[in-house]
Amino acid sequence: MLLALGCAPQESSTATDAPTNPDQTAAECAQGNTLTDGTLTIATDSPAFEPWFVDNDPSNGKGYESAVAYAVAKQLGFDKAGVKWVKEPFNKSFAPGDKDFDFDINQISITPARAKVVDFSDGYYNASQALIALKDSPVAKATTVDDLKDFKLGAQTGTTSLTAIRDDIQPTTEPLVFQNTNVAKQALLNGQVDAIVADLPTAFFITAVQIPTATIVGQFQQSGEPEQFGMLFQKGNALVGCVNQALATLTSDGTLDALEKKWLSQTVDVPVLQ
Repeated sequence: MLLALGCAPQESSTATDAPTNPDQTAAECAQGNTLTDGTLTIATDSPAFEPWFVDNDPSNGKGYESAVAYAVAKQLGFDKAGVKWVKEPFNKSFAPGDKDFDFDINQISITPARAKVVDFSDGYYNASQALIALKDSPVAKATTVDDLKDFKLGAQTGTTSLTAIRDDIQPTTEPLVFQNTNVAKQALLNGQVDAIVADLPTAFFITAVQIPTATIVGQFQQSGEPEQFGMLFQKGNALVGCVNQALATLTSDGTLDALEKKWLSQTVDVPVLQ
């Protein structure tokens, strides 16, 4: 059984907002565009898992997404004391309506459907998904996506991993759907599913720390554009353009690459399931 976790994005952000004045800095752009003057409010889910966040504490600056969030905040003119973290459940984040945060960073895939009701920044991470199975299970021997079709598959509700199962793997039976990652991992241990799918960095953490009897069978990309994670905003939020300007700077000066190498360096040597 294959179970998909994570929220790897499907397409580049549709947000094209730019600062009104192209000569202003990201910090100048952000002034007056946050929920609370002098504070940048950032949301993520709880628990917040490694390698995206360390010790379930987004405020410590450790983990890829925590580090990226603080790097963006610095570009926007906020020091660490000026950042406030709030909790936002993953599935609630991309529901339409008012938000009590400036942006959410939580491995949220950029998809056309979500972009109809929320805005996204440009992508800050290109994500592939990975197949996780117990080391002694038959699915652990799979070498292609076709090898997965006859296993019982499943996914965390609301994720693009579920979409990947249905559209790219196309299993012979309907995938199971789970409420969250913890339930999914337990389902793997209980034998309710033959395998689970997560974004690749999360798969490393699951197999190294949480389920050491499991292994990463391989990684695969969804069809179409590379999946990307984007920061999520309330629809029409003027801060999107400021954040995109910050991300452009962090890309051009090598900061994003350096943070990826520091926190996600294990993700490069995994076989690809074609």
